[in-house]
Amino acid sequence: MLSVKSFLKTLKSSLILSHSVVKYTDMSSIQTSSGKPLDDGTLVTKQGVYFSIFSRHATQVFLELFDSPDSAEPSHTIELDPHKNKTGDLWHVFVEGLKPGALYLYRADGPNQPEKGLRFDKTQYLFDPRAKAFTTGSVFRHLKPGKTKNLSKCPKCVVVDNEDYDWGDDKPLAIPLERSIIYEMHLKGFTASPTSGVEYPGTYRGAVEKIPYLQSLGISAVELLPVMEFDEYENGNENPRTGVRLKNFWGYSTIGFFAPKVGYAYDKTPGGCVREFKDMVKAFHNAGIEVILDVVFNHTAEGNEKGITLNFRGLDNSIYYHLVKDQKQYYMNYSGCGNAVNANHPVVQDFIIDCLRYWVTEMHVDGFRFDLATELTRDEKGFLSNAPLTKRISEDSVLRNTKIIAEPWDCDGGYQVGMFPGGRWCEWNDHYRDGIRRFIRGDEYTSTEAATRITGSSDLYSGSNRGPIHSINYIDAHDGFTMNDLVTYNYKHNEDNGEGNRDGNDNNLSYNYGYEGAVLNPKIERKRTKQVKNFFTTLFVSQGVPMFVAGDEVRRTQNGNNNAYCQDNEISWFNWDNVKDNASMLEFVQKLIAIRSKHPVFHRRNFFGGPSTSQFNNPPDISWFDVDGTIPDWNKMNRYLSFRLGGKATGLQKEDNDFFVAMNMDIHDLTITIPQPSAGRKWYRLVDTSIENRTCALLSGQEEGLNSQEHYVILANSILVLIAK
Repeated sequence: MLSVKSFLKTLKSSLILSHSVVKYTDMSSIQTSSGKPLDDGTLVTKQGVYFSIFSRHATQVFLELFDSPDSAEPSHTIELDPHKNKTGDLWHVFVEGLKPGALYLYRADGPNQPEKGLRFDKTQYLFDPRAKAFTTGSVFRHLKPGKTKNLSKCPKCVVVDNEDYDWGDDKPLAIPLERSIIYEMHLKGFTASPTSGVEYPGTYRGAVEKIPYLQSLGISAVELLPVMEFDEYENGNENPRTGVRLKNFWGYSTIGFFAPKVGYAYDKTPGGCVREFKDMVKAFHNAGIEVILDVVFNHTAEGNEKGITLNFRGLDNSIYYHLVKDQKQYYMNYSGCGNAVNANHPVVQDFIIDCLRYWVTEMHVDGFRFDLATELTRDEKGFLSNAPLTKRISEDSVLRNTKIIAEPWDCDGGYQVGMFPGGRWCEWNDHYRDGIRRFIRGDEYTSTEAATRITGSSDLYSGSNRGPIHSINYIDAHDGFTMNDLVTYNYKHNEDNGEGNRDGNDNNLSYNYGYEGAVLNPKIERKRTKQVKNFFTTLFVSQGVPMFVAGDEVRRTQNGNNNAYCQDNEISWFNWDNVKDNASMLEFVQKLIAIRSKHPVFHRRNFFGGPSTSQFNNPPDISWFDVDGTIPDWNKMNRYLSFRLGGKATGLQKEDNDFFVAMNMDIHDLTITIPQPSAGRKWYRLVDTSIENRTCALLSGQEEGLNSQEHYVILANSILVLIAK
């Protein structure tokens, strides 16, 4: 593998080259032929470019070509003849002599009958739904039907040649799920802050510069918030305190499903974002880190009947969207964003599958997290118990080894945690999130729930023949409080979002420990620090796939904003000063990840079984204990949990040490009885979150022997992890 430093040097050389070789095609004289039906949108050959676009109900389609990104009007308009340039529902043409970097848009004519779901307007310029890149700007509000006279500020679609990139021997890493540790990250926000110290802040290249940090942390995958092209300027709200216009920072409003966002690229030349994205993926893979994309197929940026026409609506509105029965001028809104994609229509299924395949085969990504994925299991009649799309994604021959993660709910009552259809899907497990938040907070009689979550949520996944690896365990995610804010605020503080603090979730299961917001009081601060350690410790000793948000490891705060979707500023950005200021927390998390990664008892593929079948006198897979070491009465368990994991248990890929984990979430210290380790072994301390120096977590070879092998005083609101050696 190349060192990151060498990789960055290579990238810098390629950046200089890419800026110097870009040329636009001379289109003073062009020749066209009928072309052929292709699902690629565009296909580059030595002779020219094939164009193809879907529209079943259009009567006429126009391909518009442009000389440069700031062209005010097309240089050529190519009218597609429905008799010569249409096969089935695909309109197509071949343009001789055209090369990569060529720029284009479409127009489509047809019936304008909203009551029938048809919204054609031949004056409206349209983006290719399969465009592989867009030009500079990414400002899509310049398209207005019948009023767009000057297209100089309007993005254009870019013809991209994916064959013109040397991947070497790179390919998706296929890290086993049980070995995965996911780091949810906003691509721009990760390095946008001046504190990042990178040469290319807020870009794909900037993320590459921080690979050494990610390697030192020990995560296996970055899960990137949406990087498919979207309009960050669609939000018209202002910060009521500063008057600054807010943005669509998160990007959950996709326009170009095949196109990496131009605004995240340092190289703004047409197609430069594609090269730069590939460079990033290649660098992450070179460092042993997977790239998972957060994808938004449940709705598009076009909104409801009052929204803007960008592509799908102007090409075939009645096919791409769920429309209200008998009132097809209106849109079903399962997404809460104005429209809902008709994902199980065969044409739309193909579009989504082709898109996912493209990101895997051409962009080498390792998996996908599907936003509001329950919407993908609907058709015009309701939910499908065996949804064609989700099953196709699960079984597709190209996607078969990718990670597929569902956010298993939508905004219209669809909730499918533990029962998401389609087979091998993983799920964001909000039962884990809420159960662990309550337990760590010290809520009464939450121990049983916490025990179920820590052991992989068999109540949710065993019935569907899945295992703990299908539970994505998380304490927090991008939407909600950061982990630091969970222990700092009782209430959301979203006033800066310009919505009167009405947005965001009111049920945060958080606690501020005596004061709302940041404090100088050392007693409160110590309690908060310990609770963050408790969250992380629980996450990494739990069965399932752990995920946490970038910056949690250094106590990143959003100042109580639990819905920072519109905050492209210090509220959302990773503050790299925290790496130094909270170095002890970072070191603690690094040690926990190292412990989890080394020991297979913490990442089983299967649920816990019964007693060990070994010929030796070993403990069972898992044993539970009350404070006095007896079998617990689960009806009476309150704020305390302890369990022993057998290192020679069934279901392990290799033999491991025994572990004992005790969790005291009470306000009182407890003297607990420690169970016997395996024969010939003794207990050593690995983790005690009550210890306030760097020895609160110890690495292999540094474990601390216990003076007493029978009892341990575990302080209030603390977690203990012992290893038998």
